[in-house]
Amino acid sequence: MKIYIAVVGLGYAGLPLAIEFGKKFNTFGYDINSKRILELKKGIDRNLQSTKKEINKSTKLQFTMNISDIKKCNFYIISIPTPITKNKKPDFKLLKSVSRAIGKIINNGDFIVYESTVYPGATKEICIPILEKYSNLQCVFSDAKNNSNNSGFFVGYSPERINPGDKKHTLKKIIKITSGSNKYSSNFINKIYSKIIDAGTYNVQSIEVAEAAKVIENIQRDVNIALINELSMIFKKLNIKTTDVLKAASTKWNFLNFAPGLVGGHCIGIDPYYLIKKAYDIGHTPKIISAGRKINDEMTKFIFKNFISLMIAKKIEIKESKVLIMGLTFKENCPDYRNSKVIDLINFMIKKEINVHVYDPFIPSIKGIFKNKVKVISNLKEKNYDGVIISVAHDQFRKIGIEKIKKITKNISVIYDLKSIFVSKQVDDSL
Repeated sequence: MKIYIAVVGLGYAGLPLAIEFGKKFNTFGYDINSKRILELKKGIDRNLQSTKKEINKSTKLQFTMNISDIKKCNFYIISIPTPITKNKKPDFKLLKSVSRAIGKIINNGDFIVYESTVYPGATKEICIPILEKYSNLQCVFSDAKNNSNNSGFFVGYSPERINPGDKKHTLKKIIKITSGSNKYSSNFINKIYSKIIDAGTYNVQSIEVAEAAKVIENIQRDVNIALINELSMIFKKLNIKTTDVLKAASTKWNFLNFAPGLVGGHCIGIDPYYLIKKAYDIGHTPKIISAGRKINDEMTKFIFKNFISLMIAKKIEIKESKVLIMGLTFKENCPDYRNSKVIDLINFMIKKEINVHVYDPFIPSIKGIFKNKVKVISNLKEKNYDGVIISVAHDQFRKIGIEKIKKITKNISVIYDLKSIFVSKQVDDSL
């Protein structure tokens, strides 16, 4: 059987997959974003995850925005965002839309593998019925001997584990969880992924196990960060440096060294709501998960209030003051500011009539986010800031150094280092 692969969705998770599969199989990278496709054809990845050289090495890869081009494929990988609504409920609109589109073009014996984060059971409850409806085919679940690759279509789930901005833990170096709708498809899907994953694959018992494994990975991080965030609030009132406490506690071999901070992005700050929804559906109230989310969601307000208190303590007039925010992305060394909690922090400042400037070397423009109420600067030549908040731990900020940052502030000012990039005595405060 000759394999033709289609990777649907070319974001942080999809593009690396398309590149690696494109070295081994005839592969199509499909995305509805025409600008993204045109850039990728030129070897440009605006996410700064893959270089032109890496893209060009994938000699069997073609990029397309025409769904007719992927009709010839027989192995589809769905790698698209699964966000939440304004009410913090799972938003399956895009996943449903893509499932409808793929359902219209699949044939007997085709494989459809989902990588998007969902709650346990979502693939079978939401995606498969749509595929069946629009394909007029049935998903094969049985392991009966007469089930071969021409008796329907097969579905799998293989959760993405990409860490944006991380050049060490890349796709090939991360163990890949695989699963399938029956034993045949599970083994086949695992075999295909094993061709590109150097770290190896881990074939689990069911799609639901794979879905659950994915969603708890980020929930575990969310809850642990929430714990440290709450501890940092307590230590703040006790006038103890959280970083000093963490360094001391880390001398014990089994201490998990999480750091306090803003929890945004399209994974950790979103995934817990998928399991929370499912938990309520089955009659369980998820106390710890929900509490962790509440703490992390409220962290922005805590930071803002603390920063204002620091300014007041130095008798700095809040209204019309000038504050520089260093870092807008949701995490370090990454150009993605989707669901960044720094945006919420800036909005608090705008309401207080603070003049906000933003410096982030990964983001040259932020048109439309703050309705022209925020100025983006391209370098640190601006002077006379009343306050600076180092909100993201970009490597470039470390290279700039605290002395240069101090030079752009007034004699009486506040430097708030949220990520503890610099030693505590060099700044006014940190988390």
